[in-house]
Amino acid sequence: MLTIAGTHSGCGKSTVTLGVLAALKMLGLGVQPFKAGPDFIDAGLHGMVAGRPSRNLDIWMCGADYIRECARRHCAGADAAVIEGVMGFFDGGERSTAALAGALGTNVVLVIDATGMGESAGAIIRGFNGEGGIRGVIFNRVASEGHYEKLKSACHGMELLGYLPRSADYSIPSRHLGLAVAEERPISESSIRLLAETVIRHINMNRVRELAETAQAGKTLVPASHIPDGEPVKIAVARDRAFCFYYEDNLDMLRDAGAEIIPFSPISDGGLPAGTDAVYIGGGYPEVHVRELCGNKEMTEAIRNWAEAGGPVFAECGGFMYLGTGIREGGDFFPLCGVLPVTTGIVKEKGGIAKDRPALGYREASFSEDCMLGARNDRLRGHEFHYSRVLEVKDGGRPGVRFNVMGEPGDGETGEKARMEIKISSALYKSTLAGYTHFHFGSNPRAAENMVRSVRRSKRERKG
Repeated sequence: MLTIAGTHSGCGKSTVTLGVLAALKMLGLGVQPFKAGPDFIDAGLHGMVAGRPSRNLDIWMCGADYIRECARRHCAGADAAVIEGVMGFFDGGERSTAALAGALGTNVVLVIDATGMGESAGAIIRGFNGEGGIRGVIFNRVASEGHYEKLKSACHGMELLGYLPRSADYSIPSRHLGLAVAEERPISESSIRLLAETVIRHINMNRVRELAETAQAGKTLVPASHIPDGEPVKIAVARDRAFCFYYEDNLDMLRDAGAEIIPFSPISDGGLPAGTDAVYIGGGYPEVHVRELCGNKEMTEAIRNWAEAGGPVFAECGGFMYLGTGIREGGDFFPLCGVLPVTTGIVKEKGGIAKDRPALGYREASFSEDCMLGARNDRLRGHEFHYSRVLEVKDGGRPGVRFNVMGEPGDGETGEKARMEIKISSALYKSTLAGYTHFHFGSNPRAAENMVRSVRRSKRERKG
């Protein structure tokens, strides 16, 4: 198993990771991708390139035992496994790529941005490898073969695996929360092929293959140990360009607990799937696609009617925004589902730059009352990253809505939440639970079982 780490954010580890995944696949290997930390966008791009869903590995959210089991289970049947790190190799302390690689015992390759650098690269390598553990180096943005020779001359004692040239053209479109998402197909098949060919030409893929090999090759996927009891339930999961941020493990854990996952599109579908027993709306970019979402009145009305009738709904971040009265963008207002009496939006300065810093960081929620994910005082861990905020609450509110039922005290990492003018980050209404935090059910495996049991109970009550 191989971890691709970087000296810092922006050094090119995402490009190198996608290139290595594409190259291994081009060479005929089955490769399982992983992403260190809570990022959805990189994980989505991994899956697009590798042809297998990428899994998030986060020690703080889920613990070391969980991530080891997750890695073992999903390496089954794969010839190689590649983890893309997060930030700089040591950034984040116990949440760092270094800590993750240590917990899993992976081989580590360090990506270094060689822009404007020659022999100084040797000092960087010696510094990062002070305690050992780095197996090789890949340089990014190398100007020429002559430039690479200079870099090589200073790197005594470290295996150099190759480089990516500065002239290669494989940039990925980006926006305010990062790169464009996989559902928008931001990288063409021809660009992926070019990137793979460039990696094969300039990087020692025989050695990369050795470092990425997994002991699980040839084995079948380990089945779930839990056999659900009770009637199966159908959970409609919003999945399109607007809503695509999900931890794949969450969906697997719901399946293991007895749920059938049925995807649907709030952008293009005319209603909820037939036989729906619950609705799960994840995060994404509703503000980018708000005109399409607002224009699909059939869907917003279907979800509003479902929630008003007591149908179970769970929504995270972008889904929380979608369930509100609408999204405000400058002087424009785009009405949406109207399940929750909150209006959200991104406050921008001149030039279109978001005025507020993003709400960013890990969160640990303690439920203030019983809900579909657990009982009062149960805890879940997750992550929050958004520029939007609640701008206003509809006059008079809505009887029965409770705000901040998930507590979300955070972990002391950021203070942005205290700066928000209207301090609303979650809500509970009838059988609808929604909030800004993306929870990972691996932090409390009972959450998926609780959700399925709650949906099953609601289904019986509606039939009765």
